[in-house]
Amino acid sequence: MADPARAARLAQRIKVLVAEALRKEVKDERATAITVTDARVTNDLQHATIFYTILGDEETQKQVAEVLYANRGVLRREVGRNLTTRLTPTLEFVHDEIPQAASALEDLLRETKERDAKLAAERANAQYAGEADPYKVESRDETAGDDR
Repeated sequence: MADPARAARLAQRIKVLVAEALRKEVKDERATAITVTDARVTNDLQHATIFYTILGDEETQKQVAEVLYANRGVLRREVGRNLTTRLTPTLEFVHDEIPQAASALEDLLRETKERDAKLAAERANAQYAGEADPYKVESRDETAGDDR
């Protein structure tokens, strides 16, 4: 088992190497639109998971996944050439869902702010239905006469 800190450093190096290899080595127009967002390496340094994003519809994302799958060997060769490890890790590519989730969360926060502003505006013009203090207690002198 390798040190987790070493695995993290290696993951960052692999992220940079894969991004450079996509730009320089992969001879496909669709590969230029890929953004490598993160990489994670197992503690035994045998497997690397590369997270990527791509702008476009589902068809474009499928095509990009095919490009990555087809060029996995080229990318692994470039990673192995530039790493100083005994073994070259296998590469697995995963589409990163974080940007879409963050966008959905931002939409929810914006909607919540709008609802809060609307509620605050309604509250500013609100009036009491009855008295201002509905739990007003009568004085002791008035209630003492009722007990006898």
